[in-house]
Amino acid sequence: MPVTALNTKVVHAVCTHDCPDSCGVLVTVDKLTGRATKVQGDPAHPVTRGFLCGKVARYLDRVYSPERLLYPMRRKPGVPKGPLPQGREAEAFERISWDEALGLIAHRLQAIANEFGSESILPYSYAGTIGQLGYGSMDRRFFHRLGASQLDRTICSSAGGEALLRVYGVKLGTPPQDFAYAGLIVVWGGNVHGNNIHLWPFIEEARRKGAKLIVIDPYKTRTAALADEHLAINPGTDVLLALAVMHVIFRDGLEDVAYLRECTTGWEELRTHALREEHSPARAEGITGIAVEAIERLATAYGRAGSDGRGPAAIRLNYGIQRGEAGGTAARIVAMLPLLTGSWKQRGGGMQLSTSGSFPWNTAKLHMPELMKASPLGRAARVINMNTLGHALTELGNAADEVPVKALFVYNCNAAAVAPDSNRVLEGLRRDDLFTVVHEQFFTDTTDYADVVLPATTFLEAKDVMGAYGHLIAQISEQAIAPLGEARSNVELFSELGRRMGFTEAAFNDDADALIAQTMDTPHPFFAGITKERLEREKHIPLTLPVNAAGEALPFSDASWFRTASGKGELLPLPEFVMPAESRGGTASRKFPLEFLPRKADNYMNTTFANIPVHQQMERRTEGMLEMHATDAAARGIANGDAVSIWNDRGRITLTALIGTNGDAKVAAGVVAARLDWQKLARDGNNVNALTSQALTDFGGGATFYSTLVEVKKVAGVAAD
Repeated sequence: MPVTALNTKVVHAVCTHDCPDSCGVLVTVDKLTGRATKVQGDPAHPVTRGFLCGKVARYLDRVYSPERLLYPMRRKPGVPKGPLPQGREAEAFERISWDEALGLIAHRLQAIANEFGSESILPYSYAGTIGQLGYGSMDRRFFHRLGASQLDRTICSSAGGEALLRVYGVKLGTPPQDFAYAGLIVVWGGNVHGNNIHLWPFIEEARRKGAKLIVIDPYKTRTAALADEHLAINPGTDVLLALAVMHVIFRDGLEDVAYLRECTTGWEELRTHALREEHSPARAEGITGIAVEAIERLATAYGRAGSDGRGPAAIRLNYGIQRGEAGGTAARIVAMLPLLTGSWKQRGGGMQLSTSGSFPWNTAKLHMPELMKASPLGRAARVINMNTLGHALTELGNAADEVPVKALFVYNCNAAAVAPDSNRVLEGLRRDDLFTVVHEQFFTDTTDYADVVLPATTFLEAKDVMGAYGHLIAQISEQAIAPLGEARSNVELFSELGRRMGFTEAAFNDDADALIAQTMDTPHPFFAGITKERLEREKHIPLTLPVNAAGEALPFSDASWFRTASGKGELLPLPEFVMPAESRGGTASRKFPLEFLPRKADNYMNTTFANIPVHQQMERRTEGMLEMHATDAAARGIANGDAVSIWNDRGRITLTALIGTNGDAKVAAGVVAARLDWQKLARDGNNVNALTSQALTDFGGGATFYSTLVEVKKVAGVAAD
C-alpha cells in the first residue's frame, strides 16, 4: 500500500466493469472533502500488477462528470418518448424526491400487475457492473417476489459458457500468469490488447522466451497487428477451421493418445470424423479464406508445441467466436483442441475462455429464487431471452394466451443501444402504454424513453465482492467515496422498493455486508480459507485450487478436474460445420453480399464511456466510419471519405467510408466493419444494431451479432469528407 499524506487515505476497490481483468484499484481520497483525487492500479495484485487500462485510468472523469445523473427524475407531462439531444436530456424531465419516485414506481408496478398479471413486468439488466451484489442480488429477490418475468441474460457469453460446460463441466481455464510459460499462443476471436490488456504482459514474457503469437480474427485488431501471424478468417467459419486443424493433428499422429484414453470420451469417433476429406485444409481454404499452407502451419505448430524444448500451446479463446449462428459449436470445438494434444498437462498449456464458473459463490442465497413461490403467481415466472427484447416489446400479447410486457425496469444496461434489431426495440420503447424505469449514471439512449430515471452509483461509491472471468482471484471492493448527489446502489434501490411494495420478508433488510457474507457461505474447496473478514484484511486472495507434487495448479491435467457426467472431457456429439444462413456462403447472401462486423470500440466498454470526451477522442479514427476493403469499395464506386448507406431488411445506417488496401486493410474483401456507439451519437440516430438480428445461437441462447449480411452504396449527392 503506498504511503499517504495525513489528509488523504487510500481505499482498495475493484473495477466492476464488464472486463475479464477485474483490476485491483487503489483510490486516493481527500479526507477533508471526501473527494477521490486519484485512481491507480494495485501493484500487489498478482495479475493486474499496478496498471490500469486507458478506460479506467481516467475513471474520475466519469465519476465527476458534470453530466452525471444525481437525482431522481420523471418525464414531464406531454413530452413524448424518443431521442433527445445530448446535453439537453434533462429538459424532458423534472426532478422529484426519492420518496416520490419510489412511491410512483411501486404504485404503477402494482397497478400493472393487478391488471395484466405480474409477468407483464420485465427486468432488463446485464453487466454494467459484474460485482456479485451489483450484478445480481437484491434485484433478483425483488423481481422474484414480485412475480415478474425472468430475464435470460445471454447477450454476451452464454453460448461459450455452455460450450465449456458441455466439454469440461465447469468454466475453468489456464491462469493468465501461466501464459508466460507457453511456447505457442493462439488468440482466437479476441482482442487482448484492446479488452484484456493485463494478459498482454504474460504473452510478451512468453514471446521474449521464443513463443509465437497467432491471432485468428476476421478483423485486424490491435492484437492481430502485433502478432507473429494474423489469420483473417471469414466470419462464421471457425468450426471448419478447427476441424481442419484436427484433421492435420490426427493425420500426422500429433494427438496424445494416452491422455485421450484417460481423460476423454468419444475421441476415436472424433478422429474418424475429423479425417473425412470434407474437413481437410484443402476444402477449408475456400470457405474459411485461410490458405492451405497457413492451416497446415497452424495445426502442425499447435500439435508439436511442448515437444521442442519450448512451452506448450495455449489458446486464449474469446467471445467474438460465439456471436454467430454456430457460436456454441464454434466455442465447443475450439475448447476440444487442448484435449487432443494433452497440452493441459504442462504449465502454460490449455485454454482460457472464462474462469467465472470457478468462483463458488452461493448465488442461491443471493438471488433467493424460492421467493417466486411467495409471489402472486405461486410458481416460477416465464423466461424471456434478452436478445429478443424487440419481439417482447412489440409482439408479446398479440396472441390471446400471451401476457404482454407493460412495464420495463432497466439497470446495468443501455438496452436501446446494445440490444439487437434496435429498430424493433425502439419501436417498443416508444409505446405510450409501456411504463419504463431506468437506473443509470448518465442520460443514455435508454433514458430517452424512460418515464422515471433513477441515479446509480459507480464502483467507487458502493461496496461489493467479486471474482473474475479472466483470472482466479477473489476480491473485495470497498466503498471509497460517498455517493454523489442522491445516487443509490442496486442493493439500496431494490431493498427499499421491496419494502414500498409491502414485501415483509427479512431478505429485503439485508445490507451489502450481509449479502457478501451470504454469497461467500459455501463449503466448496476452492473457497477454503477465503472469508469475508480475510478479504477485508488482504483485499484479494487466489482461489484454493488443487496442486500437483510440484505445487502447480494445472486444470484438466488429469481426470479429477472434469465435472461432466462422465467425469471426462466429452467430445460427443461430433461437431458439424454448417454454413451460417447470414454469411457469404449462406442463403441470404444473394440479396446482401457483404458480411458485417458490428465491432466494440477499443476505448469504450460496450457503450459505457462512449459519452466521455477523453474516451471519444481516443476513438476518433473510427468514429462514424465503415471500414471497407478497397476491392469492395471500387466495385461500388466508393471513395475514401464518401458518405455510405449500409442496409438490410432490418434497418439502414449512414456512415463514412474508411477504405483500406491489402497493406493496411483492417478487413478482407467481402467484410465490412463499424463500431458500436450510442444511437444519439450516430450520424442519423441509428447505430450498428439497426442491422443485427434477434436470431439466437445454435445453443446457449446467445446473440448472433456477427452473423449479419448487408449491402453498401454511396449516398448520392454527398461529397467526400
